[in-house]
Amino acid sequence: MGKTHLVMPRAIWTGAISFGLVTVPVKLYAAVQSKTVKFNQLDSTDHSRIAMKRTNAQTGEEVPYDRIVKGFEIAPDQYVVMEPGELDALDPKKTKTIDIEGFVELDQVDPIYFDHPYYLVPGTGGAKPYRLLCDAMAETGRVGIAKVVIRSKQQLVALRPMGDVLAMSTMNFHDEIVDAGSLDEVPKAEDVEAQERELKMATQLVDSLSEPWEPEKYADTYREEVLAIIERKAAGEEIAVAPAAEADDAPAPDLMSALKASLDAVRERGGDTPATSRKPATKAEPPEKKAGASRKPAAKKPAAKKPAAKK
Repeated sequence: MGKTHLVMPRAIWTGAISFGLVTVPVKLYAAVQSKTVKFNQLDSTDHSRIAMKRTNAQTGEEVPYDRIVKGFEIAPDQYVVMEPGELDALDPKKTKTIDIEGFVELDQVDPIYFDHPYYLVPGTGGAKPYRLLCDAMAETGRVGIAKVVIRSKQQLVALRPMGDVLAMSTMNFHDEIVDAGSLDEVPKAEDVEAQERELKMATQLVDSLSEPWEPEKYADTYREEVLAIIERKAAGEEIAVAPAAEADDAPAPDLMSALKASLDAVRERGGDTPATSRKPATKAEPPEKKAGASRKPAAKKPAAKKPAAKK
């Protein structure tokens, strides 16, 4: 809606990268800007904002902020209360340093461990060691695993080159990853075996739908439609709500029929041929040979160790 105002990125943290005896002054910038459409809760009678109040669940009385303490539930309605001073004593030391503890092959890190992305740019006097670190990691295909304290919280992070910039992703700790083996609904390979013909057709379908990764071609169409409706309503237009479509009760096709119909639809749309008759794709130059590039992580199974219970 309206004109988009250009907002210059602002550093959200300043510090330094430390590896060995080398120190690189850096500034941290957010790498993602959320564009989720946010709504306020209103009273439908007069469109006044709804205020959220902190109330005592037993008495209904509003509780002032200075009376609120933190409690950890150990049983229903039983809590261990933590005083502010007790938690403050445990706060990690704010060193303003990203301490690299080691370098690992990027292919060894499952993407499930990555959390939120940031960019790091060199601070005053840090251009040369920054460039050196980027190029060294690109040349070796490795990422730096480090720890850093941001907003009083210790974070596990991964540093990797992305072209000319150094990216930093916060990471989930190992005991935060849910063990996929604990999911009862996952079919076992020995219990569900695909026929050779089914696997061949499924492979052909995947190959027929394969394409280069072009992130700019994907858009949040739901957000665009919501914003379009908001703009129309703001202009005074009445919005007619279409009735919900009825569920299709037609029986689902069997697996082979669905695979065949999918392949036929792809071929009619783009004239693609099955993988068995295609020429092999030209092998791309390994990313680690390109200065400033990072290697694409291979999908791997998460570690089988079950996570410890969170406190």
